[in-house]
Amino acid sequence: MRKIICSTYITLDGVIENPMWSMPYFDEEAAAFAGSQTEAADALLMGRHTYEGFAASWPQRDESDPTTGAAFFNNVKKYVASTTLTGPEWNNSEVLQGDLVEAVTRLKQGEGRDILMYGYGTVTHTLLRAGLLDEVRFWICPVFEGGPTVSSALDDVRTSLELTDTRVTKSGVIIATYRPAAA
Repeated sequence: MRKIICSTYITLDGVIENPMWSMPYFDEEAAAFAGSQTEAADALLMGRHTYEGFAASWPQRDESDPTTGAAFFNNVKKYVASTTLTGPEWNNSEVLQGDLVEAVTRLKQGEGRDILMYGYGTVTHTLLRAGLLDEVRFWICPVFEGGPTVSSALDDVRTSLELTDTRVTKSGVIIATYRPAAA
């Protein structure tokens, strides 16, 4: 069965929106870890908001430069959870139809490698609540950004996670990997 992995950049004060603030901390170690995530994945899963941000950004990047990640993001299969998006234009994108939990359950049961997610919003929240999320990787950046925090989207779910791995990069990013704890 495929794994669904949510990889999220987050500040010390819990901000995840528009993670351009993470760029000063994206060193060689972070790039290697990010590369290992994409090498293990053959699909992306995202909500409409994340999809629109990615679709506006990634096609503008140089696919011939392997350090950009653009070749992966522009060509990988992309599944979008949205009730309002129709006819996505970004290469290899498909809007999931019907019930999100049922659609993602089918994706997990299908053939393939990991399904990677970025950000932490409604889609991640729904999958966590349904027991479909296998790992959450928080890239904790040593910066305070201010603004809405990740906790605003999590007010009605209570889930215990267990720490399975930590890495600390030279730039001070802590990559903490969690899995849902056994009940």
